[in-house]
Amino acid sequence: MLTATILFWALNWVAGRALRDDVPSYSLAFWRWVSAGVLLLPFAWPHLVRGWPAMRRSWRIMLALGVFGTTFCNLASYTGLKYTTAVSGSILNSFVPVMIIAISWAFLGQRLRISQWAGVAISLAGVLTIVGRGDPMVLLSLSLNVGDLWIFASMLLWALYTVCLRWRPPDLHPLGLLGANAIVGVVTMLPVYLWSLAQGLHINWTPGAVAGLAYVGVFPSVVGYIFWNNAVARVGPNKAGMFMHLMPVFASLLAIVFLGERLRLFHAAGMAMIVGGIWLSSRADNPEAVAGMEN
Repeated sequence: MLTATILFWALNWVAGRALRDDVPSYSLAFWRWVSAGVLLLPFAWPHLVRGWPAMRRSWRIMLALGVFGTTFCNLASYTGLKYTTAVSGSILNSFVPVMIIAISWAFLGQRLRISQWAGVAISLAGVLTIVGRGDPMVLLSLSLNVGDLWIFASMLLWALYTVCLRWRPPDLHPLGLLGANAIVGVVTMLPVYLWSLAQGLHINWTPGAVAGLAYVGVFPSVVGYIFWNNAVARVGPNKAGMFMHLMPVFASLLAIVFLGERLRLFHAAGMAMIVGGIWLSSRADNPEAVAGMEN
């Protein structure tokens, strides 16, 4: 289940890149969560009803979770994939666990060990290697790929979502949380989606677009989440979190096979530094940071 889940999430990056010409990013994010919401509602509804008093008391954090984790995170990642490759996007996403640690230090007063500081620095060097395409002059001239900047924004939003999870209602069932996130996401994305239609950004309804929309609405959003929850319950968060390192590997291989992308030397160097930094940052007592990677 763990391996299948990571494969589903890796294919989400490939699908987002493959659909860039036929499905506007706003439409892809909106219809992904409309589809997921329709599929989830029969299962999530009982948990939403039972959890309603707790969600009403914690409405601010529930709104933040939906906006950070569903609305703007998806909009930013799919927009980024219009301009950067799935290989770059998926590898950059590996920086999320270290970003979570940095946010916890900056805003929650979490103390970091020397090894964690070293991990943050090494992983950040890996991110800069990929964003700069292995050329320091790209960074110095600030001639960066706008897609990489959108991906970085989506990483920041997912890291904020993961940090905010500590304040979710403790007795809210995971399906209730996912259902609530889907509802908030659809409602808050609707104005952006309608604006995109007014700008003439319509879906080109090819067979590939239909298949891609069906895929992102079912497997990364619903099946993967259910698989992940069951697997974590069986093997624990430590072991499950380590499987997240398969995502950039899977996504890179799939992008090479199906999109004709290339894994370049700066990708490999950046991935090695990011993964090494994650290992230093989380090897002792931060399993939740390893597991907190965007799907």
